[in-house]
Amino acid sequence: MSPARPRRRGADDPGPRPLEHSLDSVSRQLGLEGSRGLGAVFSHWEQIVGPAVAEHVQPYRLDAEALVVTVDHPAWATQVRHLSESLLDRVTEQTGVPRPPRLDIRISR
Repeated sequence: MSPARPRRRGADDPGPRPLEHSLDSVSRQLGLEGSRGLGAVFSHWEQIVGPAVAEHVQPYRLDAEALVVTVDHPAWATQVRHLSESLLDRVTEQTGVPRPPRLDIRISR
């Protein structure tokens, strides 16, 4: 096996970029206004939903279509379904992220 050779950089290849720039680009493609909003949902989840809910419900994905959460038991799926509208409102209130259009719930096994 031959050792990896360094990649040559052309005029249009600026080389490595800070991760923040890449995350901002990906976040905008998802319909968000930047990675800070995306990170805010995940890093402030317990403040958004409260500690009791955060023990059983975790954010999984956020894009322009939905906030997807995982729950650890079917009973929590039912509870979160009933709280979905207020939970989505709280995401926006607590983070400034545009309100996701819907909440999708997945049960983790």
